[in-house]
Amino acid sequence: FGSSLGSAPQHSPPACAERFPRVPPLATMANVPVESLSKEQQDELLCTYAALILHDDGAEVTPEAMNNLIKAAGCSVEGYWPMLMAKMIKNIGMDALIKMGGGGGGGGGAA
Repeated sequence: FGSSLGSAPQHSPPACAERFPRVPPLATMANVPVESLSKEQQDELLCTYAALILHDDGAEVTPEAMNNLIKAAGCSVEGYWPMLMAKMIKNIGMDALIKMGGGGGGGGGAA
């Protein structure tokens, strides 16, 4: 996952963000404005959320299942993203990936 959020080009929010006003916007979930994410970063984020939903539901994380969720949300991603994400999850395991965590800030030091 190590995408850089440095100088990403400006993009408008994905159409799915307007379709689901009760769902917290991706900007809230990602902790950065969605407009600052590149198309690739938005696609990666959509696939990550789709994989987490499938995993949480106890369903197999497949490219087809991820695409179905993404399309049901009114969004779309480049065709290679679900395939790559599902292959990584199959090889490493979703539980192991969740335990790895992402970048993010560290906790405070021990007193």
